[in-house]
Amino acid sequence: MNNLAIIPARGGSKRIPRKNVKLFLGKPIIAYSIEIALKSGLFTEVMVSTDDQEIADIAIKYGASVPFLRSDKNSDDYATTIDVLKEVIIKYGDEDKIFDYACCIYPTAPLINIADLSRGYDYLRFDQPNSVFPIVAFNYPIWRGFEINEHNIPRLVWPEHLNTRSQDLKKVYHDAGQWYWFNPATLSTTLFTNNSKTIVLDETQVQDIDNLTDWQIAEIKFQLLNGN
Repeated sequence: MNNLAIIPARGGSKRIPRKNVKLFLGKPIIAYSIEIALKSGLFTEVMVSTDDQEIADIAIKYGASVPFLRSDKNSDDYATTIDVLKEVIIKYGDEDKIFDYACCIYPTAPLINIADLSRGYDYLRFDQPNSVFPIVAFNYPIWRGFEINEHNIPRLVWPEHLNTRSQDLKKVYHDAGQWYWFNPATLSTTLFTNNSKTIVLDETQVQDIDNLTDWQIAEIKFQLLNGN
């Protein structure tokens, strides 16, 4: 198969400055996504979509291609992942490069496992969904969640579950924020459709990285998963 890995990594990041190239256990964090994609053997090409020359240089150093820089339109705070993916697919199409399947791999996902990435690819090939992506269960039942008003007074969002046993509450999952296999020919306005498939990960394999505490936890999880 002729597959493309797309790693979207713009230069601007507000919560963690220069997040996509910040050192993660001594190596730019984007390097992990590039190396996993290359090592998996699943892709004809591994490319990085970026508007930033430093990111482009680091991406090339670790083996990815950067055939073009991202447009200004898709480099601001309002551009979505879908916008970026469509731009990449169109740019390659203009050069008569058509791919059977593609996978968006986030640049800050060092916990990605090749076996899971391969499972996702198999799902896409054999079941033909629009997309495949990993999910993880919330580690506390969201049905017991509170919201607070302007006076800091809490209110249960679902008061009907106040006395429901935890084991009787339905398990709810969220996007693991790592990768998304999809068929470029069926890419629409979202990667989450009624014809998507998922792979359930353990919480030790997932870490959202929005602040420095998250970053440190991700490093600890990486070391645990890799026996360091």
